[in-house]
This record gives sequence, structure tokens and C-alpha cells, in this order.
Amino acid sequence: MKYINIRAEPPGPKARKVVERTKAILSPSIARFYPLVVERAHGAIVEDVDGNRYIDLNAGLGVLSVGSTPEPVVRAIQKQAEKFIHFSYTDFYYENIVELAEKLAQITPGRWEKYVYYGNSGAEAVEAAIKLARYSTKRPRMLAFTGAFHGRTMGALSLTSSKPRQMKGFSPLVPGVTHVPYPYCYRCPYGKTFPDCGYFCVDFVQHEVFDKYVPAEEVAGVFFEPIQGEGGYVVPPPDFFRRLKKMMKQNGILLVDDEVQSGMGRTGRWFAIEHWGVEPDVVLVAKGIAAGMPLSAMVAKKSIMTWQPGSHASTFGGNPLAAAAALETIKMIERQELLKNASRVGDNIIKRMEEMKERYDVIGDVRGKGLMVGVEIVKDRRTKEFGIKEVEKILDYSWKHGALLLSCGKSTLRIFPPLMIEQDVVDEALDVVEEAIRRCED
Repeated sequence: MKYINIRAEPPGPKARKVVERTKAILSPSIARFYPLVVERAHGAIVEDVDGNRYIDLNAGLGVLSVGSTPEPVVRAIQKQAEKFIHFSYTDFYYENIVELAEKLAQITPGRWEKYVYYGNSGAEAVEAAIKLARYSTKRPRMLAFTGAFHGRTMGALSLTSSKPRQMKGFSPLVPGVTHVPYPYCYRCPYGKTFPDCGYFCVDFVQHEVFDKYVPAEEVAGVFFEPIQGEGGYVVPPPDFFRRLKKMMKQNGILLVDDEVQSGMGRTGRWFAIEHWGVEPDVVLVAKGIAAGMPLSAMVAKKSIMTWQPGSHASTFGGNPLAAAAALETIKMIERQELLKNASRVGDNIIKRMEEMKERYDVIGDVRGKGLMVGVEIVKDRRTKEFGIKEVEKILDYSWKHGALLLSCGKSTLRIFPPLMIEQDVVDEALDVVEEAIRRCED
């Protein structure tokens, strides 16, 4: 069966009209990769307003963990909507957010009692964690990593270190944040080579930060992504997080694990940090938690979440429709064994991209876990010069021929389809991506 069907060269006439109307009325701060105008979507298949059919390789920026409009989630939302749509969980009680919190406490890493706080987005979860870390430790400072993306609200932006345009014009940011280099082994910021480096990236924090200008006893928490998302789908070396945790624990610094993009089964585990066997103090969840409904959660040790009533809240956080969607999303991941599917299909994607790397010199590095795969494109393998124009060409060809692909970092293709995607669907999409890469070398 063929899934892709391009009837009108994208963007078609209907799509172009919507794009023009969008430019006339919506904020220009929103950056889009290409002019796709969605009409409907089911599973991993997307149809635009001109009747073109595409394969989704980005899961709505990681949000559509169980695919678009999954019937069980739609039914759960409808059933809840017939009861009540909203009644502020900050003022009153209802049951499904308790059930969801109990489930989140069960599946998040950490063998201790937990509390759950709800918001509406990943950035809100990050903001909550900044406040909680300061409140709990009575310390003012934070650590974060270069290449990180934690959101665009002012606190989250202060932790972000992904692209200059995200910061430009918004200073002064929240004070007290110190950034240290992330272990990007393909492009080691220290010019070293793993494993001969001896994990210099961890020692750097002690010797060049704590010992010289940031008092460790003033640092409340270190914020990190287990696999950097916007920074280029960067996977750290095997022992990095264990060594980092040891250092932070010695200094009483909380580990805040931002799983907004890497969590909810994306890497073949419920949460990416599980691949390294490290249990963080705080876990942040959003994107794939509720199959497209706005919801985020901060899950923390009970011993940390000691703030008083009124210290932090959100009118729409824990919305009952979103909670119903999240409960059904988790059930679908369990019933359909989507963690196993993510691992199996993801391994096959990495294998195929590694094979492409042997054939095409523009592929510099292939990395990832599960269905979170990064393919770094370069102009020259020897110099590792970023292939920015090449990535633009690959994205343009791919979407116009039916594969909805995005990029991250400076020149990395990111492949992160819905967890339920089947192998034959992925194969058809990757045929398009390979042709785009091949043409890039012509």
C-alpha cells in the first residue's frame, strides 16, 4: 500500500490562500518550516487543504505520541466534555486529575513518594520547577547547558541556550543562571575525543565553575534534557549523568530532568533518563502526554514540594479534558506496547540512516534512541562544517514529496514520528528522505 499521494504541487492554491491570511493577522514571531496547511490527520497520515497526503515524521513537534486523532482519546475527551469541561483544579476537586497523578507517579523514575503539579505547556512546567527549586533549597542560582531549549517564557528562556534569535531583544533575563557546555561528542566543545577525554565535561563544572566563580552552595538546581532536542538531538556519553548526579548530590543541588520532548515513550522508555539509570529529583512532562491537548506536569519528590497553598497555581492547568486525554494516551501506549514499537522501529531507522551515511558524504553523524533520531548534515565530513543550506534543500524536497520532516540544531534532521507508526510507513517516508539527500549531493 502506498501512503503518500501528492495531487497538487505543494503548497497548493488553497494552502497559499491560508498562508497569506495567516501572515496578515497572526504574530510574525512564529517560525514555520514550510507552508503545510493541515485539513485532517489520522495516525501517522496527514492531509492538507488541497488533498495532498503526507507521512508524519515529526508527530506535531513531538506532541502526537499516539498519532493524530486516535479514536480512544477522542472518545475519552467527548465523554468528559459531556460531564463538564472546566472547574478550576486550583479551587476545587475532581477525580481524573488524581488518577492521572497517581499514574505519573508510578511511571516516572524515582523510588520515593511524589507530588504532581499541572500546567498547560512545557515552558510552564519549567517555570514551576524554577520556583520550586528556589523555594525548596532557599538558593538563588541555577545551572543549565549550552544548546538547551527549555521554553520561551522569561524564566524558561533564561535557561535556554539554543539560538541567539530566541534571546535577542528580551534582556535582562532572570538572573543567576550559569550555562555549561553539553557533552556533544561529535563536536566536543573542548576539542577532546571520547573516551580519552575522561569525562572532562563533568570535571569542567567543578574545576572551572564551582571552584572559580559560582558557589555550589548557592545553586538550587541543574536543568537538563537527557537528549537535547532543539540543540540537535544530542545524546550524551554513557556515564555522563551518573557522574553529574554524584557531583550535584555532594553539593545539595537538585537534578531537574526536562523530558518535555524526550518523555512519554519517545525513546523506547517512559522517560529518556531511564537509559542511564539515573533518578532525578524533578521530572518535567508535556508534549506527548495528552495526544495534542494542552497539558504539562511537574513530578517531584514529596520532600521537595513543600510550598504552601497559593505559592503557585494555574487556572487551566489540570483541565479535565486534557487529563482524560492523558489517561487514555497512557493506556494506549501500554495496551499497544508502543514502547517496544518505538525501540524496534527506531533501531531500524538508525540502521537505515547509518547505511545512508556510508553512501552519502553529507551525513556526518547519526544518533538517537527509539523514535528520537538525529541525522547531522555537513558540507564536509573532515571539517564538519554545518550543512545549513543542504538541510533546507532536504526539508523542502521531502515535504513536497510527502514526508513531513523537521530539523534542529544548526543542521540536523530530526526524525520523531508518532510512537504507533508502522515500519512500512516509515520505510516509504525514508525513501523520500533518501532521495532528498541523494539530490543534495548532485
